[in-house]
Amino acid sequence: MGLTSSKEYAELEWPIDILLTLVWVAYLVVFVGTVRNRKTSHIYVGNWFFLAFILVVAVLHIVNSAAVPISMWKSYSVYPGAIDAMVQWWYGHNAVGFFLTAGFLGMMYYFVPKQSGRPIYSYRLSIVHFWALIATYIWAGGHHLHYTALPDWTQSVAMVMSLILLAPSWGGMINGMMTLSGAWHKLRTDPILRFLVVSLSFYGMSTFEGPMMAIKTVNALSHFTDWTVGHVHAGALGWVAMISIGATYHMVPKVFGKAQMYSTNLINLHFWLATAGTVLYICAMWVNGILQGLMWRAVNADGTLTYSFVEALEASHPGYFVRWLGGCLWVTGMLIMAYNVWRTVRSEEHAAQPDTKTQAA
Repeated sequence: MGLTSSKEYAELEWPIDILLTLVWVAYLVVFVGTVRNRKTSHIYVGNWFFLAFILVVAVLHIVNSAAVPISMWKSYSVYPGAIDAMVQWWYGHNAVGFFLTAGFLGMMYYFVPKQSGRPIYSYRLSIVHFWALIATYIWAGGHHLHYTALPDWTQSVAMVMSLILLAPSWGGMINGMMTLSGAWHKLRTDPILRFLVVSLSFYGMSTFEGPMMAIKTVNALSHFTDWTVGHVHAGALGWVAMISIGATYHMVPKVFGKAQMYSTNLINLHFWLATAGTVLYICAMWVNGILQGLMWRAVNADGTLTYSFVEALEASHPGYFVRWLGGCLWVTGMLIMAYNVWRTVRSEEHAAQPDTKTQAA
């Protein structure tokens, strides 16, 4: 229909932006109200991440969506030129940072200790992780605009802050991993815990790769190539999806009052399909991205391009086939999960109820 603001991740026009804001405020009210009604004085660090995610995403959405309406379904940004680009990628980078990182770190700090039966490795480190992450993430959006009309010093600041961001990111990853100290043996028999731990591995990998790709010389090769697609899906499939799947498998029996999931073997099969699918997907895109970057920048002695864009596209075809194969494995795993959840919900087996007489005695 052509109804778009033309902003990446923020395409919706102003009436829908307003509705989104109202829904998000309602979400904030529900969350804060729930926290206020808690039975303990302490607020667990997972809720700190959730609240930061809600507040920062709200600010990002409002600032980036500021526009002058000229009709019911058309508006123009209040920011001119390069400033509009900077605001857009301040929003774009931090929407990922707080929606797909902070929110899911809140999940990690709850589900990893619960599933492993171990307390978080270092609560002090989790607090440092929180404050360091939110203090540095917000500065890094400019690395999406290297070699553009953005002032060079702004690009350099974004690059430096991206490199600094590696420290809190890996601090959180190590904290989650070390929570399994004394419980590593559970990985042999608990595929749900495997989902959670492997998601942390992908989180660590993608948060190392991101700062590396923010370095200007690396970005000159990687930008606009499939390497970026591989990086995004290391986070989207390996981190966000896997921790969500692990959390879902943990919660479904509890929500529906069942003793456990219908089939642990199906969870195990899903884990290996998801892991293999993710590895195939991101490795194919890494190879494609480096190949494309090298082909696009190759020049002959007279300064003309050695390869045309079509030649680079043809060379990328095997990688796209491998990506398709990885995607097929992922979809198969999700169908298995849907079947497993359906059978769990439909089963007549219920979790054992506590003996109230024994408790009273």
